[in-house]
Amino acid sequence: MVVTLSHTGYVKRLPVDTYRTQRRGGRGLVGMKTKDDDWVEHLFVANTHDYLMVFTRRGRCYWLKVHQIPEASRAARGKPIINLLELDHDEEVASVVPVREFSEDLNLMFATRRGVVKKSALSDYRHIRVTGVNAINIDDDDELIDVQVTSGDDEVILATHEGMAIRFNEDDVRQMGRATRGVRGIRL
Repeated sequence: MVVTLSHTGYVKRLPVDTYRTQRRGGRGLVGMKTKDDDWVEHLFVANTHDYLMVFTRRGRCYWLKVHQIPEASRAARGKPIINLLELDHDEEVASVVPVREFSEDLNLMFATRRGVVKKSALSDYRHIRVTGVNAINIDDDDELIDVQVTSGDDEVILATHEGMAIRFNEDDVRQMGRATRGVRGIRL
């Protein structure tokens, strides 16, 4: 299935064979109709029994199976994700991570707007409640911007709005539990 999530929170899934390979000089296909102030923010391919881990800007984690997302046509906008998850009215989706299995040797790397990073074991998020769990403690003036799955020996690059960047090995960040803040990844 191809799963898309728009900036304003509309989610849908459709079979991969809906799209065909584009040849030379092809024009492409419309993948989703959106309003003027909306765009496709997350797009990935997943099986129907895979999990989608949905992380909000306030650091909460929710998950749902791909088959729970309603199937829609290419031109359809989809269904609001707040109808599928028990999000608070002021929560926004920061990142979506497709996961097939919660392996012991994979990690989640979190990054916040103020430069805080956190590494946590993917297996810590195996049992999620319907109301979600606290994935990372966020300061009042901060918000979660991205979460990625890492293998344990990956390189991490953090870049600022001013064009500064830092690269470090994932092992430089120690593994932490679920409800922790993290460490400074880059000084802003």
